Amino acid sequence: MDLSVAAAHVLGDAGAFNASVGRRGRPVAVVGRDPRASGEFLEAAVVAGLASSGVDVLRLGVLPTPAVAYLTTALRADMGVMISASHNPAPDNGIKFLTRGGHKLPDTVENEIEQRLGEKWERPVGASVGRVREAYGEADRYVSHVLSTVEGRLDGLNVVLDCAHGAAHMVAPEALLRAGATVETIGARPDGLNINAGVGSTHLDRLQQIVISRNADVGIAYDGDADRCLAVSHTGEIVDGDQIMAVLAMAMHAEGKLIGDTVVATVMSNLGFKIALKNAGIDVVETAVGDRYVLEAMRAGGYNLGGEQSGHVLMLDHATTGDGLLTSLHLLAVMAREKKSLAELASVMTRLPQVLVNVKDVDRSKASVPELAAAVSAAESELGETGRVLIRPSGTEPMIRVMVEAASADQAEQLAGRLAEVVRTACV
Repeated sequence: MDLSVAAAHVLGDAGAFNASVGRRGRPVAVVGRDPRASGEFLEAAVVAGLASSGVDVLRLGVLPTPAVAYLTTALRADMGVMISASHNPAPDNGIKFLTRGGHKLPDTVENEIEQRLGEKWERPVGASVGRVREAYGEADRYVSHVLSTVEGRLDGLNVVLDCAHGAAHMVAPEALLRAGATVETIGARPDGLNINAGVGSTHLDRLQQIVISRNADVGIAYDGDADRCLAVSHTGEIVDGDQIMAVLAMAMHAEGKLIGDTVVATVMSNLGFKIALKNAGIDVVETAVGDRYVLEAMRAGGYNLGGEQSGHVLMLDHATTGDGLLTSLHLLAVMAREKKSLAELASVMTRLPQVLVNVKDVDRSKASVPELAAAVSAAESELGETGRVLIRPSGTEPMIRVMVEAASADQAEQLAGRLAEVVRTACV
C-alpha cells in the first residue's frame, strides 16, 4: 500500500503506544526495511513516531523480513517493524509489525493499533523519550544464525542467486559463500527504484537463461523482502514452493525430524504434492490461502514444516516466519548431502497441470449456488482421482476463482472454462 510520511509517523506512534501498555521500563523496537527509495523516509517517520513515544529504536538498515523477525527475538526487543511491500513494484510500500518473539501480529492486535491511530495519550518528555541507535552490524548475527541451522557444507555447488534488487542482496550471497558454494548474483544492485523489476521470484526468465548459459547447478530467486524463494534446476525448469516443500519434507522424514510426519499446506497446493507425500507416508494438513493460516495450523498441531506454492516456506524449528534464505540453504544442503541434482530431487512429485480462472464482476456470496455445485460435482466425477476442482470466492473483490487440476492441460483448461461459464451465468 502507499504510505504517506504522516501516516508512517502515526503508525509508529500507535505501535509504540501498544508496546508500552502494561510494561515496566522503556520498550525497545528494531526497525528494518527493503531498499525502496520510499523506505528511506518512511523509516525516518516510523522511527520518529516510536522514539517520540518513548521507545528505544535499533535501526537495522536494509535486511530481509525474516532477519528482522529473528533479531526481534535475538536482541530481546519488544517489537519489530519491517518497511516493505514484498514482491510489489518500487512505488508501493507497507509496514509490518512483529510482536515479541518475532511473530506477525494477530488480527486482534492489528485492530487495536488501528483503533488507537491518533488517540490522545500522555507523551513522554525530556529523558523519557526514546533513543535511536544504529545496529547495522546485526546483519552478521542473522547470517550466522541461518548458517548454524544447516548440516554440512555446500562445497562444489555452483549457484546463481537472484536477489530481486531487494533486501537479500548482501546477506544471501554472504551466507552461501560462507557455506562453501560458488555464487554468481543477479538482481543484487538495488538503486531504490529497481526492486522486483524484471528479476526475483516473480520474474524467473532471466535466472533460467543464466543458469543454463553458465552451466550452473541451480538458481535461487528471492522476492523483494526475501521471505520466500523459488528455484531453477540446471535444465532451466522452475521448482516451485510445493516441490521445495516436498524435497524438504522427505529429507526431514528420512532423518526422523518431521514432526508428526505431517506438512501444512494451503488448498492451492498442487494435487501432485499431496499424492507424492501420501505415497511417502507423510500427511498433509490443508488450510486457507495465506501464510498466516499455515502458521496457525502449524502452531495448533505442533508441526515444523509448512508453506505455500509461492515459495513461502515456514521451518518453525529455526524461524518464526517464512525465510527465503533459510529455505534455500536447506534445499541446497539436501542437494549436497544426497549428491543429487535439483531436477532429480524435485522429481519425487509430478506437478499436475493446474488452470486458474478469475471470474470477475460476479457475486462472490453465490459461490455455492446449486447450479455451480452440480457443475462442480460433474467435473469431479469426470476427473475421478486424477484431478480436483476448487471454487474459491475472493475475500476482497467481486470475483470467484475457479481452479482445476487434471492429468492433462487440455482437460484442465476445458473443465475450468466450462465451470467459469457457469459462474458467469449463475453467480450474478
